[in-house]
Amino acid sequence: MKNICAILAAGTALAATPAFAQDATPAEAFSGLRVEALVGYDRHRSGSSEDVDADRDLKQSIDGVTYGGAIGYDMAVGSNLVIGAEAEITESSASWDNNNNEPNVFNLGRVDAGRQYYLGGRVGYAMSPATMVYVKGGYSNQRYNLQGTDGTTSLRQRLDTDGYRVGAGVEQKLGPNSYVKLEYGYNNYNRGEFDFNGDTPDTSRFDIDTDRHMVMAGVGVRF
Repeated sequence: MKNICAILAAGTALAATPAFAQDATPAEAFSGLRVEALVGYDRHRSGSSEDVDADRDLKQSIDGVTYGGAIGYDMAVGSNLVIGAEAEITESSASWDNNNNEPNVFNLGRVDAGRQYYLGGRVGYAMSPATMVYVKGGYSNQRYNLQGTDGTTSLRQRLDTDGYRVGAGVEQKLGPNSYVKLEYGYNNYNRGEFDFNGDTPDTSRFDIDTDRHMVMAGVGVRF
């Protein structure tokens, strides 16, 4: 009789184990600390739609490959809702060279898009324990490396710009801790400051209007 009771007790425990695993909500599958690598396409464009030269078409944008990394933390709020915070740093290959004989009015002269810092948050909806869609937004700071010359003397400086980013994406789990994601982000920079090298003081902050569009893919690990 004791052996029968022991077998029944063991069977009850085994039957309860799957039920306990099913108690986890879809949102909890996307909770915790995460780190990720990012790569994608970005395009920087002057926000002005006015043609400053009616006689020819002037290039008003630069584009290239953007790459970098991010760290974030997400937490479940209810069965399907996820909220989180994240920080990101990226570089870009987008540039324009005075020597290519292509007219340009990106409003920055010769320019290389430099590093970008992003700090923001996101809200996601876990459609299942494997798939989540989300929206995001926050503060973005973009640096542009500039060079001007009069044919004899070259002057290098940096333009640091402040603005915001909004975006949306989808995240797909590959395993218990790994995932991939695809997202679109729109950045608008509305304040700038020239950062001169050497002893030349930086300028006061001024208004600008520059857009940056990004399509990013990422692969990450959640702890």
